[in-house]
Amino acid sequence: MIFVQMNYRVGAFGFLASEKLRENGNLNVGLLDQQKALEWARKNIHLFGGDPEHIVIHGTSAGGGSVAYHLTAYGGEKEKLFVGAIAESPFLPTHRTVAESEFQYQRFVEGTGCGDHEDALACLRSQDTATLQSADVASRFPGTSITPLWYFLPVIDGTFAPDQLYTLFEQGRVTRVPVMVGDDNDEGTYFTPNASTSAEFLDFMQANYPRLTSTDLQIINETYPPGALMVDHAPYFAPAAQAYGESTFTCPGNEISSSIAKYFHPSKAWNYRYNVWDADYQNAGLGVPHVTEKPAVWGPGYAGACDNCSYLTYNKPMVPIVMDYWISFILSLDPNTYRDSSAPEWKPWGTAGGQRMRFQLDATDMEPVPDDQKHRCMVWKHLAGMMEQ
Repeated sequence: MIFVQMNYRVGAFGFLASEKLRENGNLNVGLLDQQKALEWARKNIHLFGGDPEHIVIHGTSAGGGSVAYHLTAYGGEKEKLFVGAIAESPFLPTHRTVAESEFQYQRFVEGTGCGDHEDALACLRSQDTATLQSADVASRFPGTSITPLWYFLPVIDGTFAPDQLYTLFEQGRVTRVPVMVGDDNDEGTYFTPNASTSAEFLDFMQANYPRLTSTDLQIINETYPPGALMVDHAPYFAPAAQAYGESTFTCPGNEISSSIAKYFHPSKAWNYRYNVWDADYQNAGLGVPHVTEKPAVWGPGYAGACDNCSYLTYNKPMVPIVMDYWISFILSLDPNTYRDSSAPEWKPWGTAGGQRMRFQLDATDMEPVPDDQKHRCMVWKHLAGMMEQ
């Protein structure tokens, strides 16, 4: 295997949007950076001993969301740049129109001192990086009360990103390749505020999905009532974390799996839930949080610091199991071909009735998606249009 890691522009550098930019440049240039890197790999990877006809893309979190964008790029109608895709914790935030993003462009123009210039775009392009970076700050979406987690995001551009991702996956407007998709058990705990009231919980949801109406928010509130408290957290932290985690990561991941199984082949999509406990996270009241599987996928210390981490001690048995599934998929487009001898068969999403692999110490095996989570994912699918996902 040959590993290629790409850099791409983020924030305003990658996702500033305006009709001015559409007319005089490109939108979603952060995603176009990634596409250019894939084109480069197709053209040049043979010089490193690689196979340009066997490129598998992989991403985690925002990278997993990027995988979703490349799966749906141009509605699945352009040249295929890859033969398989792995999306860990695929991130689907609000995906707005250019018109809805004009306020960000105007605020950015004002923040760089270009507001009084006749040609504001030319003024922006004349600024140095430090000036542009200083204006690259988040503010509230119109009609919301708090600043969102993510501000400059991909927009519907009519070409690379022709529609909302849920719509594209539901309609089968996708690049038809095998996929591995999955999430961690407690995706939302890293991101949500320590909410004491339902109002704080719902303000947070609306800040990140600003078109949600009061009726939508009431549905969310009823779907995620307060339950058992999480360690060192207020009563509405757990429902807020579960709601954000399922709406933004878990349920979109299931939708990707279903789309590939339906429109490509039932045996070409594999889904997982990562539920490997770490004492430090448990003691902090975070459960099994976002991208916890990275040390098992890459090896301890190869995806961030891992001094004395659990993957060097009690969670060490998970490393060969997880890593070999990933290696097997990259080499053969099937996680089972070269799986670890102790690992169970990972059955495809489409032929196993929507079952997924549960990664858990001494209990890794297939499991059904619980009925209550299926119901909650249907709620989010119903709201996806208003949430602009």
